[in-house]
Amino acid sequence: MGTGSTRGATLVTGAGGCIGAWIVRQLVAAGQPVVAFDLRADARRLGLLLDERELAQVTWVEGDITDLGVVERALDEHGVGAVIHLAALQAPFCRANPPLGASVNVVGTVNLLEAISHRRDRIPGPFVYASSVAAADDEGGVPSTVYGVYKRACEGAADVYRREQGLASIGLRPHTVYGPGRDQGFTSAPTLAMIAAAAGTPYEIPFTGRVTMQYAPDVAAAFVAAADAAGYDGSGVFDLPGATVSVEEIVAAIAVAAPDGVAGLSAAGAALPFPPEVEPDPDAPFADALATTPLADGVADAVARFTRLLADGRVEPPAAG
Repeated sequence: MGTGSTRGATLVTGAGGCIGAWIVRQLVAAGQPVVAFDLRADARRLGLLLDERELAQVTWVEGDITDLGVVERALDEHGVGAVIHLAALQAPFCRANPPLGASVNVVGTVNLLEAISHRRDRIPGPFVYASSVAAADDEGGVPSTVYGVYKRACEGAADVYRREQGLASIGLRPHTVYGPGRDQGFTSAPTLAMIAAAAGTPYEIPFTGRVTMQYAPDVAAAFVAAADAAGYDGSGVFDLPGATVSVEEIVAAIAVAAPDGVAGLSAAGAALPFPPEVEPDPDAPFADALATTPLADGVADAVARFTRLLADGRVEPPAAG
């Protein structure tokens, strides 16, 4: 990030999650000051990616994203000059508790938009936030899950703040993100299958069909590049590139990468309730920084990492699925 050293710290909300942890890793590697904001200072996933010296460089803020005052203090007390927002409840949790999902996912995002809009002298934007492929229309013309509806609402709110307050924003719609740290949500199953394969245990991916696989470091790099898009004044929402493949192809790639082959790895069930393919915009303000790790390479790297992490006792095999 070329401007990080002059604009202050980057606040990463949801830093304890998979994409957040990879973003923090990349910012720390680049020598950028990072403020990690999450409900709890849970560095479990970060600990899969950073050593103790690197972890010590991260400033943690425990806070509730639904509390505007807490958000404002985080921005004011830590010299924040850029924001990457990932804090959210994922789809299964939104389905289990829709009111809480709306509070965290929608109100939390609006709190950041509101707080940043009053601090544009030092947080000029773009405000970068995670949407999701789940926000895309289904055949009925609306997202097919409450999680997707909430993400669509955030996209709309960001556009309103751009039109009414002049706050630029970039929303990114990840699809099926995989790699170390990915252990929650509908689309975490391919990653859990990789852990199972590294451990030599059975696992069933609970969906079939086609998905767009995106390696977590590539996704994190897109968020970091988007936050560095100085001068961007829109409120665009962008798909991210990846490898669009069948679940059977994912299983085959894992079988090749597994240290002792695959025993009991399978897939069953319906396809996921959102579009299997994406349409990245070649004119996105961060397009030059986008990368797509080939599926075979990404799976091989992830399985190798999981093999080491299992040996160290830092991850555990998933339930059989």
